[in-house]
Amino acid sequence: MRFNRRARLDTSRVRDRRGMGRVMGRVGGHGGMRRGGVAAGGLGTLLLVVVALLAGVDPGAIMGLDSGGGPAPQTGAGAGSLAQCRTGADVQRDADCRYVVIENSVQAFWDAEFSERGARYVPATFTAFSGQVATGCGTASSQVGPFYCPADAGVYLDLGFFDTLRTQLGAQGGDFAEAYVIAHEFGHHVQSLAGQMDRVRTHEGHDSDAVRLELQADCLAGVWANGATATGPDGTEPLITEITPADIAEGIDAAETVGDDYIQERFGGSVTPETWTHGSSDQRRRWFELGLAEGELETCDTFAATEL
Repeated sequence: MRFNRRARLDTSRVRDRRGMGRVMGRVGGHGGMRRGGVAAGGLGTLLLVVVALLAGVDPGAIMGLDSGGGPAPQTGAGAGSLAQCRTGADVQRDADCRYVVIENSVQAFWDAEFSERGARYVPATFTAFSGQVATGCGTASSQVGPFYCPADAGVYLDLGFFDTLRTQLGAQGGDFAEAYVIAHEFGHHVQSLAGQMDRVRTHEGHDSDAVRLELQADCLAGVWANGATATGPDGTEPLITEITPADIAEGIDAAETVGDDYIQERFGGSVTPETWTHGSSDQRRRWFELGLAEGELETCDTFAATEL
């Protein structure tokens, strides 16, 4: 994946909370989308929930989660390294600046897509953290993994999750694997703006609403990838100038390694589709590839699909 060295970066929506210490409180809910403003789409949460289910214990017990609201979310740009990312060329100085490039690219893409439909895109915030972080949904630990909080329209990510993706799940990793994860979480923001989260009624099962929500976010990540390298509608240069077939392979690999069936098998359990919350490896790959191939928002109506 190549970044536009000349591109100016916008860090106004980026918060760098790494190394800011522990905070008390917990985020409500565990895994998948829950109504009432609770976090959605935690990929790391999927791993923890499956491990807990295989062990026969309550997922909340190992995650330390409860339904109580936590402290108010922190606001304002952080003083960490991400706040110092000004141009695409800064990725060479600080590799973490690639996360700002990806965030800028995803949000610029959806802003343009909404505008084409006569709608207004309201940007999400993007928070990198370590340890724990306060959100509008409560307080989350890094064990939850990447997640989206609809209560404060924020995407949250402990960047160490990408090491977990490789070491615990066996993913090959890479810049585009990271981009897929981030785009998936911003897909949940698009769903929130479009009212898709309100369609969730069933929370487990291979064709449940929760799975349909997650697969739709995978498809939306693919739609972004399809248009990420295109010149903007006003002639602006793209922030990402090249996505190679090898990059796409990294994204597909990441999608497959967070499939419910893959995780259940990897940790020694039987495959039980009735407990799925995110979809199988095949489902996740298929919907990402569908969004990538078609590049159309309308392609991603998983709720209308008869087969996932």
